[in-house]
Amino acid sequence: MKIIILGAGQVGGTLAEHLASEANDITVVDTDSDRLRELGDRLDIRTVQGRGSFPAVLRQAGADDADMLVAVTNSDEVNMIACQVAYTLFHTPTKIARVREAAYLTRSGLFNNESIPVDVLISPEQVVTNYIKRLIEYPGALQVIDFAEGKAQLVAVRAYYGGPLVGQQLKQLREHMPNVDTRVAAIFRRNRPIMPKGDTVIEADDEVFFIAAKAHIRAVMSEMRRLEDSYKRVVIAGGGHIGERLAEAIESRYQVKIIEMNPARCRYLSENLDSTVVLQGSASDRDLLVEENINDADIFLALTNDDEANIMSSLLAKRLGARKVMTIINNPAYVDLVQGGEIDIAISPQLATIGTLLTHVRRGDIESVHSLRRGAAEAIEAIAHGDAKSSKVVGRMIEEIALPPGTTIGAIIRDEEVLIAHDDTVIESGDHVILFLVDKKYIRAAESLFQVGLTFF
Repeated sequence: MKIIILGAGQVGGTLAEHLASEANDITVVDTDSDRLRELGDRLDIRTVQGRGSFPAVLRQAGADDADMLVAVTNSDEVNMIACQVAYTLFHTPTKIARVREAAYLTRSGLFNNESIPVDVLISPEQVVTNYIKRLIEYPGALQVIDFAEGKAQLVAVRAYYGGPLVGQQLKQLREHMPNVDTRVAAIFRRNRPIMPKGDTVIEADDEVFFIAAKAHIRAVMSEMRRLEDSYKRVVIAGGGHIGERLAEAIESRYQVKIIEMNPARCRYLSENLDSTVVLQGSASDRDLLVEENINDADIFLALTNDDEANIMSSLLAKRLGARKVMTIINNPAYVDLVQGGEIDIAISPQLATIGTLLTHVRRGDIESVHSLRRGAAEAIEAIAHGDAKSSKVVGRMIEEIALPPGTTIGAIIRDEEVLIAHDDTVIESGDHVILFLVDKKYIRAAESLFQVGLTFF
């Protein structure tokens, strides 16, 4: 696939890295020559320096025969105009734009071929807000992913000493919970993947990914670790787009405080949020945190754009007694360095967003793609089509499907029903199939299973 990426920042660069490793023809456009040089030296891609909304620059990047334009510059307006130019002059089939301002996103009918021709809108702030909201709903989870509009969820937890299943074989999970169906999709032990089998023994500190119907998630979590009490008091450092959206989403269920430096932004938040308490000041101000009883906070979230400030305020909050701390880390290279010590969870907005972009690049009928373990693994929701003659999966039991190495089928969503995958489960046309891949080099092979042969037509 020939893809033009506008913007060589964290999102554009991370996307280029993912796609270049999958045999795509990638061109990255940016005004920053140093950033382009760094990407070009590291990845097998073309680079073009210039403003991505200019017709001449798009033509130089290969827009005449590009399959897709992904506009992820820091400017909503440049992204939207680039899509308009690509549609009008180059008839680019698929146009994806990152749009951050709610003033654009809340206008119905603005994005279509008769107005602004954007096929797919990406709002990183909303993606990250949803990501954090799910983590708040499941205390103790490292990652929570929805499939089929939340009917099934994939959850990552760290197994602790004392968990009922820790030190026992996976096949005993059914004995522990005879009325709950679940499947462990993968286990990461000391950062190395283990393909789970019935006789696999879960060890303390294992990172366990399991899939189940939403109603059964907490029951399965309790097998791996002692269930934590639900959060009640939430403190958010940073009242930007993500802080505001998160507070708005959770303030009806939790006691929420926002700490924000900018006085004008504080006034805006106070006027537009219902029950959230807005405090002006710095989240790295020890006296302020003590005064606001940070030791009573169930969770402290550092959501500013400054990695250093986020890390410092998170460490301070944890040392002053906050039960859990999470922070946004804008540089993905720092995520592994930060998470797991005093900071419980580090969130990369770029990696959270990348799955939304990858969904529209994958081959076959792919409903959603999710990047896991900071990009090391991937979960895919694919839709099966065809019949036993035209499809490699329809009409076959799971044990009969030639899955690529390191790939497991975790669950199937059929209409409203969640079916946990077992060897004798037969896939039907229209099923949403949840796959887990621990080795991304086999992504193309996994996707090819869901491409229908010509006999189907």
